[in-house]
Amino acid sequence: MTRDNQSSVYEFLLLGLPIQPEQQGIFFALFLGMYMTTVLGNLLIILLIKLDPHLHTPMYFFLSHLALTDVSFSSVTVPKMLMNMQTQDQSIPYAGCVTQTYFFLFFACIDNFLLAVMAYDRYVAICHPLRYIIIMREELCICLLAGSWLLSCAYALTHTILLAQMSFCADSVIPHFFCDLAALLKLSCSDTSLNELVIFTVGASVVIFPLCCILVSYGHIGVSILRVPSTKGICKALSTCGSHLSVVSLFYGTIMALYLSSSSGQSHEKNIISSMMYTVVTPMLNPFIYSLRNRDITLALG
Repeated sequence: MTRDNQSSVYEFLLLGLPIQPEQQGIFFALFLGMYMTTVLGNLLIILLIKLDPHLHTPMYFFLSHLALTDVSFSSVTVPKMLMNMQTQDQSIPYAGCVTQTYFFLFFACIDNFLLAVMAYDRYVAICHPLRYIIIMREELCICLLAGSWLLSCAYALTHTILLAQMSFCADSVIPHFFCDLAALLKLSCSDTSLNELVIFTVGASVVIFPLCCILVSYGHIGVSILRVPSTKGICKALSTCGSHLSVVSLFYGTIMALYLSSSSGQSHEKNIISSMMYTVVTPMLNPFIYSLRNRDITLALG
């Protein structure tokens, strides 16, 4: 990228995690173990759903794609972070940085939409059990999945195109372990007002709309349970929705923590820790949540 009176930027430097050099080996082993657990755990769920005929239902169809998204989401940032820790080479090419930003936004957005779609699936299963097979037919499931992928692609592509049109000054140091969009905007010499407007409008919609769908779905589920307040009905609802609610709470809780830490002007270290929660920890915990709290997955694993 060449601009008048500005330096050409061909690569960025990722500062990485705020840890001491003598602790690099310990944290490398820790994060490598967490990443391998994420990959193997989510791939195991995909394999179980593929092999067990009892899991060929809409709920587990969406769960398999959520597991695939978690693996991909974690793979966008963690391997590069581990490589930087091992080689001490913190550089990333400009094209690689933009590509990483695109796929990070893409898979984060898909996670949002899939959690909303799974909440709707639980709403239909509990509130309209007799019509569940009719409503959640294969065509609708494919349409919901395709819509999630297309909207996520459009969202990530919008930010990437705007980012590619920006120019950057001589300072190319990113105080993060991946190419975070907010950090890149701070390095830009261009006017970022349009980028910030897109973040606060489109970006907020991508988070708020799926969250509202989840809240409305579980609101209807709660009303349905209260109409027939039997212990058996409550236990059945908890067994059906418990895993999904846990994943939703973990996912949106970490996003909220990141937003609060950013808006309160806290240090880069606290922002990095918050980012680690939803890029590394959350994808790793999801398989355990669905394995320990889901009877069908436990039986299939057995």
